[in-house]
Amino acid sequence: MFRIVRKETLSEKIKLIEIEAPLIARKAKAGQFVILRLHEKGERIPLTLHKWDPEKGTITLVFQEVGKTTTELGTYEAGDVLADVVGPLGKPTEIERYGKVIVVGGGVGVAIAYAVAKAMKKAGNHVTSIIGFRSKDLVMLEDDMREVSHELIVCTDDGSYGRKGFVTEALKDLLDERRYDLVFAVGPVIMMKFVSKITAEHGVKTIVSLNPIMVDGTGMCGACRVTVGGEVKFACVDGPDFDGHQVDYDELMRRLSMYVEEEKLALERYLRNREVKA
Repeated sequence: MFRIVRKETLSEKIKLIEIEAPLIARKAKAGQFVILRLHEKGERIPLTLHKWDPEKGTITLVFQEVGKTTTELGTYEAGDVLADVVGPLGKPTEIERYGKVIVVGGGVGVAIAYAVAKAMKKAGNHVTSIIGFRSKDLVMLEDDMREVSHELIVCTDDGSYGRKGFVTEALKDLLDERRYDLVFAVGPVIMMKFVSKITAEHGVKTIVSLNPIMVDGTGMCGACRVTVGGEVKFACVDGPDFDGHQVDYDELMRRLSMYVEEEKLALERYLRNREVKA
């Protein structure tokens, strides 16, 4: 059993939980993830590590209530326990002293961007972070990102906070002004697609953290397959980080939408059952 020791609400649908998981906390590295199961009848879902504390023996996860399982997880409070938490899984982000690095995070992807920016800064890189949200009320982890960045740009689609516009526009302005050695991006697939398009035009190495459908997390089920450079890769064991200029984003978006109706029905069924029990 894995006990939740702390819970925070970052925005209406985005929650943060800190979980007792000493073995994972001891081995975790930036870019890795865990797969958790709420209870005996629960499904397995992947969540990327936001923070970890080897001394306390805890890991911190940030998630958005989208489907049945994440919505149910959102009802858990400090003191509640999870049936399973497996990890750390996946290959860590390649942290080196690149020079000038831009870390781009969109929405809940900012939780992952934090871990990578922190590691990049610690490795001696000059880190500029760009984080983007739809509106001011969805902005999260701004102070955390400022702490691990030499420069931070906050964007909102509607201009209600920070710079108005998409992260891609801020990224293009930076790349037009000066030379950077690496861009790391994590967030919605469409965002990563256009980040990679812009960086390709500027000839800048780009790493993206992918979020395909995932089941076992060990490379056996094949659910997380993505096409990178014309070859099939499994995000759980070959990634989740890949060369952003080689990813087939259109295929990834098609695969992510394959079970939308089933996911919608599962959420509706869960919400109906919750109302009946209430």
